[in-house]
Formats: sequence, C-alpha cells, structure tokens
Amino acid sequence: MSQPLSYDVLGSGPGLVLLHGIGTSGLTNWHPVTDQLAAEHTLVLPNLPGSGRSPLPGAPLDADTVADQVVAAAVDAGLQRFALAGISLGAAIAVKAAARYPDLVSRLVTVAGYANPRPALRLSLELWAAMHARRDPDVGKLLAMLSFSDDHLAELPEEHLPHIVRFATANVAPGTAAQLDLAMRMDVRPDMAKVQAPALILAPAADRFVDPAHSRDLAAGIPGARLREVAGGHLAIVEDYRQILAAIQEFLAS
Repeated sequence: MSQPLSYDVLGSGPGLVLLHGIGTSGLTNWHPVTDQLAAEHTLVLPNLPGSGRSPLPGAPLDADTVADQVVAAAVDAGLQRFALAGISLGAAIAVKAAARYPDLVSRLVTVAGYANPRPALRLSLELWAAMHARRDPDVGKLLAMLSFSDDHLAELPEEHLPHIVRFATANVAPGTAAQLDLAMRMDVRPDMAKVQAPALILAPAADRFVDPAHSRDLAAGIPGARLREVAGGHLAIVEDYRQILAAIQEFLAS
C-alpha cells in the first residue's frame, strides 16, 4: 500500500488542488499565485513522492498510484469535489487523476503540460537526468535555459543571470531522479478521452522545454478542452504570474 503524500492547505472556499513539476514542491512552484487563489479557494498543494515531506517508494514511481495519492490527499484535506491544476509533470498527473476520478474533479487546468514526451522533451529530460545523476555543476545553466524564455533572460541585467542559474538548482527535491524517471515514462494519451471535467490548457508560447505542441495535443485529446496561449517560457508563472492567475480565475469562475 502506498504511503500518503504530504500536503499544505491555504485559504478557504471551493476546493482547488495544485500539482507541481519536477524537483520542486507545491508551495514553491505555485508560490507566485497562492495568495491570490487562496483568497477565493481552499488550496490543497500535495507534494509528489520525494518532494516536501512525501516519502519515496522503494520502486519506480507509478503514474496511476501517484494520481490516486493526489486525490487521497485532497479528500484527506476535507475536499469533496475540487478543481485540479498542474504544471509540467503535475499537469500530466492531473489529467490522469481527472480521468480516474470524474466524480471528484470538477475542473482541470494544465500549464505547460504534456500527454507524453515528444522527442525533444524526452531528450531534454534524459540530459537533465544524466547531469543530475553525476551532479554536474552546469545543470543549473541547462535548467535556466529550458525554464525561461529568451526574452525574459535577455531583459535581465547581466549580473542577475548567475542568480537565475543558482535559482534553478536551489532546494532540489530528494526525489528529483525518481520524478524525472516518471516524466520520461509518462503517457496519458489513453486517459485524455476519459476526462469529463471542463478543461483549460495553458500553453506558454516561448516554452523551450515543453513545446506548445504538447498543449495542442492535450487540447485535441480532451473532449471540449479550451486551448489558450500565454506569453513566456516554461516558468511563465514566474516570468509574469498575472496572466496565469487571470486565466485560472476566469476559467474557475465561468
């Protein structure tokens, strides 16, 4: 039996579960928008296995099991029905959870998400995993390049770039390697048609990590999904959180 995930709860109101990407945590990945969303919703931010206080299993992560753990965390936090949003790997897990629990998931939002890793994404994940495994000091440069748009990096003062590189590898979760392995094996294409909740697919236009084509695949495969382009790179939520926040608030209120 899988161990429960750790999670944080903020705010009050209708339930909204937020899933993070590889190597981070719920509070860290969603930090730019948590205060505003918590003013209108009860936020539950589960930590994927190996992040926060969530334990790693003794075997490779299983997508179905992680999706079940996410929903169990939401129910344990007191939510009976909730919207579900995920970034990157968290988006793929959110799709699977929505497909497996249509009676519990009322809305679905993906940000820079994917159904399965297309070749360029898979190669990027493999390169990150290899550099992480050998503790390559230049992994921060790779992640900074993949995470932020070229325009965002170009607008920064030159002396800020080393800080961005350090930020990319700060407080990396112990479960990063296991999460990378799951990300490379992830395939929710069979789940997409089973999603019954209204879905909003947010595609950062300048994402060099998860190309917007992945979002188009999600929008094409999830019945009735809305595709919306936003500015910025993979971490568009850091580059300009306001557009992500406004899109989510508008969708949840509609």
